[in-house]
Amino acid sequence: MRVVMVGTGYVGLVTAACLAEVGHDVRCVDLNPNKIKLLQDGRCPIFEPGLENLIQRNMRHERLTFTTDLKQILPGAEIVFIAVGTPEGEDGSADLSYVKAVAQSLGEQIASDMVVVVKSTVPVGTCDTVESIIQAELKKRNVKHRVIVASNPEFLKEGDALKDFSKPDRIVVGLNDMIAEESFRELYRPFILDDQGKLLMMDRRSAELTKYGANAMLATRISFMNEMALLCEKLGANVDRVRLGIGADSRIGRKFLYPGPGYGGSCFPKDVAALLKTSDATGVELKVLKAVTAANLNQKQHVFNKIAAHFENLSGKRFAVWGLTFKPGTDDVRETPALTIIQNLLDAGATVVAHDPQGGPNFERDFGTHAKLSYAPEAYDALRKADALILVTEWSEYKRPNWEKVAGLMAQKVVFDLRNQYESWDLLSRGYHYVCVGRPDSNTLHPEFSL
Repeated sequence: MRVVMVGTGYVGLVTAACLAEVGHDVRCVDLNPNKIKLLQDGRCPIFEPGLENLIQRNMRHERLTFTTDLKQILPGAEIVFIAVGTPEGEDGSADLSYVKAVAQSLGEQIASDMVVVVKSTVPVGTCDTVESIIQAELKKRNVKHRVIVASNPEFLKEGDALKDFSKPDRIVVGLNDMIAEESFRELYRPFILDDQGKLLMMDRRSAELTKYGANAMLATRISFMNEMALLCEKLGANVDRVRLGIGADSRIGRKFLYPGPGYGGSCFPKDVAALLKTSDATGVELKVLKAVTAANLNQKQHVFNKIAAHFENLSGKRFAVWGLTFKPGTDDVRETPALTIIQNLLDAGATVVAHDPQGGPNFERDFGTHAKLSYAPEAYDALRKADALILVTEWSEYKRPNWEKVAGLMAQKVVFDLRNQYESWDLLSRGYHYVCVGRPDSNTLHPEFSL
């Protein structure tokens, strides 16, 4: 099938490359000429394991192309995806200006029947808006084409997106005109050969809400476990054992039960805020989701308070921060807990030297320059003369440090493990002051515990 992808961000690129890989003719368009030039040269503007190689391979086979000219690639397209950003507005609602602009451009240029698919994460009712804009533009031109608008939300985990797309748990498609159902079955046939039931057909509004509901549920699990970790710290329990006991229940499962410094990224904070904004507009109060947001903000502050509590005064102290992205396997630093932690440290007069395998440039761009914030080229370089190490993101290269080397570099043997990556007994036996989340550590060990 001939597919047009409008938007070459994270979702657009992954979708385009994976569709091209199974033989579809995919043509991508973006208004950013620098990004398009980069892609035409076979280079990927984002970090996602395996994506650049997939793009290059399909470009060589002429199944994947990039341009800034929508008018040039639209003729002959059977399906057009809208995969542009929907950033969070100042009031928490999703900014649909890019989606609406694409809808208007399509209405101005469509010259045949086609299916328009909203791939962007959007509030319920957005497909109705897109359809209205397109039909209004067609009416202005006095042309009649059958344009079917569908919702097809993405469920991709950054760092594992190619696998998620190629071997999906489910593919959700929202249609109000079922004549287009066969188009989606043909589009996604290679991905559901093992189970046709993975393609879930429903109405558009249900599909739009499914995306928000799924992310809100996952955010809820994370915030719940973070609050359980707080309780463990007060009661002397071990959150690792608690989560294993909870997750052994088949009704609950073990995924997304890990405590930490709070969730971040491009999806959970934005989507939860947008869903709350939708609930306010409808008069349906989502009390649980409001508590989820409050708990997440509290957790980011709580882990900083752990750091501040150990030092009488943070001013003049030097901190090494390992990890700037909101999770490993990505260069995405949006809403990362590192933002809150580093900002609080700098506000308190501390010096911060940070390292991240992929996220340094994006963090520096978003955070801006600060006289007391610098970036180390290698992880161990950040430790020199540091009064404490703060692990924020659980990248593989941080999992098994050489603790003797670490001790030789640092001014003080202090570790704040915000992802529970290290063994308490190991670091305590080495003479470190060790602080983690919801587990026994230097602050919470009971007298009956011995090394």
